Amino acid sequence: MNITTVMQELEALGKERTKKMYVSNGAQEPLFGVGTGDMKPIAKKIKVNQPLAEQLYSTGNYDAMYFAGIIADPKAMTEADFERWIDAAYFYMLSDYVVAVTLAETDFAQEVADKWIASGEELRMSAGWSCYCWLLGNRTDDEFSERKLANMLETVKNTIHDSPERTKSAMNNFMYTVGVSYLPLHDQAVETAQAVGPVEMKRDKKKSSFLRASENIQKAVDKGQIGFKRKHVRC
Repeated sequence: MNITTVMQELEALGKERTKKMYVSNGAQEPLFGVGTGDMKPIAKKIKVNQPLAEQLYSTGNYDAMYFAGIIADPKAMTEADFERWIDAAYFYMLSDYVVAVTLAETDFAQEVADKWIASGEELRMSAGWSCYCWLLGNRTDDEFSERKLANMLETVKNTIHDSPERTKSAMNNFMYTVGVSYLPLHDQAVETAQAVGPVEMKRDKKKSSFLRASENIQKAVDKGQIGFKRKHVRC
């Protein structure tokens, strides 16, 4: 399959309702409104194809960019490639669910995520924190520095309420993920989440929502999910 046939197939799968939902979350034209599950049959045909992924990502079409993440070959991508991808990721569904996820399958994920967290840019920071969530939920605990993650929890505690909105959400998710998927710091994550309390997410023209990591960690404890790891980062 080439870029023309993939774009035609994606367009045929587009639904107006899905498109409206994506737009309400920050997606911009061009986009078709393809449900992620509906992309799987095309992905099965293509499997992994980095050159095609690059072509699709560069279209600026949201659905094509998302699909690029599904068929990308993270092992063939360099740090410079990820910098290009994050530059083009104009809202959180791209930064956190395409770029961060793909980055999490590389050997240099933590180094790049650290740079992004330190960047001071909302979506780079969001992608960096999200990348750690994908990593923690998939890799064994011994692949991480306990001291480093403990320091990151401290950073969350001290800065989350003053951080940009999307970064707040990713930092909140980091607290939750450490509490659920990284056993050595479960207790510290619980204490951090309790100290942080509800995190207000302000949204344009909508009422604020509140994120509660502490309650969500407790729900995972009640369900016996502590220590949970995924087999695959990308679905």
